[in-house]
Amino acid sequence: MNLTNAEIGKEYIIQSIDTQDDELNSFLFTLGCYSGQAITVLANKKNGIVISIKDSRYNIDLNLANLISII
Repeated sequence: MNLTNAEIGKEYIIQSIDTQDDELNSFLFTLGCYSGQAITVLANKKNGIVISIKDSRYNIDLNLANLISII
């Protein structure tokens, strides 16, 4: 399952991030977005998803949300 299918307010664990872009992977890692990290979807917007990682909130676009697999 990926972030676009997640329930709002429920905590999940990031299983994998399926990007082929090393720069994007590095950026996500600096935000705390990596395998094994807890993540919560706070809201679904028209253009993206608001997530919470390590007590910080971020808005990511739907393309990126589709690449983040959760369990």
